[in-house]
Amino acid sequence: MGKTEGQGKKALVIGGGAPNSTLIAGALAAFLAEGIEFDVISASGAGVLMGLLYTAPRDVSPREALMRWAEVGVADSIYKLFPVNYKVFNKPGAQAENFRESMMAQMSKLPTLGVNPFADIFTHHFAEASAKWNDWMHLMMSALSPSDLNSGSLGLCAHLPFLEQSIDFDAVAKMRPEFYINAYNIDRHQMQIWNKDQITAAHVRASLSFPFLYAPTEIDGENFIEGAALDTLNFDPFIPGDDGAPAREADVDTLVVLDILGEDRLIRKPRNLYDAWVRSIITPLVKISKAEQRLFELEHNTNPATGKQRRQMLKVDLMKDVPEQHWPQVLDWSSSNMQLLFDVGYRAGIEFCRTHGDALGVSPKQAPLAA
Repeated sequence: MGKTEGQGKKALVIGGGAPNSTLIAGALAAFLAEGIEFDVISASGAGVLMGLLYTAPRDVSPREALMRWAEVGVADSIYKLFPVNYKVFNKPGAQAENFRESMMAQMSKLPTLGVNPFADIFTHHFAEASAKWNDWMHLMMSALSPSDLNSGSLGLCAHLPFLEQSIDFDAVAKMRPEFYINAYNIDRHQMQIWNKDQITAAHVRASLSFPFLYAPTEIDGENFIEGAALDTLNFDPFIPGDDGAPAREADVDTLVVLDILGEDRLIRKPRNLYDAWVRSIITPLVKISKAEQRLFELEHNTNPATGKQRRQMLKVDLMKDVPEQHWPQVLDWSSSNMQLLFDVGYRAGIEFCRTHGDALGVSPKQAPLAA
């Protein structure tokens, strides 16, 4: 459903954050279920990928694309032994790329563990076994893959080799909402914002080039790293320019924020050395995200003369229903964690839509509370 008469533009800000990004995917699936639409989407980091799965997926519906993202986790039995998502983080280099293409072609010819349509009681077990088999095959492929990685490499991983298979880049410029992404130009030392008419696969890879994990992405001879490493929330389209120019989206009157980094409970004692490394990345981003939101609200969304908000700013409480005992695992790439977070995000999105339906200009559709 669209806007009610006289209502201004609605914008969605999708923040960065990777393994717990299925919280965002779930919330976006809820927006689809409830008929919520946005005029503007501004994204950073992993939020760029979530936003494009929501608006321009390839060959599947947006809902299916978002649900598939919840399936990129590694089977728990494997993750306990090898806690790395080798399905997402691939070895870099031409040798590895050629090996992947060859192996994927061969794997596509192998028989899969199917589901007996006449034995529904076994459906779950067959599907689970098939997914685990698939994950073992990917692990073997990853372990056998050659790599060009060496001491002179600029990043550990290949730049999202699955990107073009997931996003329909021909549809990006034609999609309904305005769409903005950010990346940091390390040659000019400034943040770069691209709109939907400019976005290609290279721009998305630039927006996801987190230092050390990925080498900087080169575009037109200049090098870029992930914008979310510095600005976890891309508020730039709603901020006037330093030269007094009006904001790109000055007429937005409702701003919805999906943030999965500005949560103090992400800062906690690590469980092991790998978890300590993950939290060394996340810990500064937690404070950056919280500071960004405060700064935007105080300096750019509050009228100093009246103290009132220039536009309504609503934040979806994505992590409210994460079970307390689950918080140590919330940054895992395990299948169980990613699916749990998708379901939590979906329920948070449904609750948000039903609470703020009037502000969003829709009558909620009463979609089911389970995704």
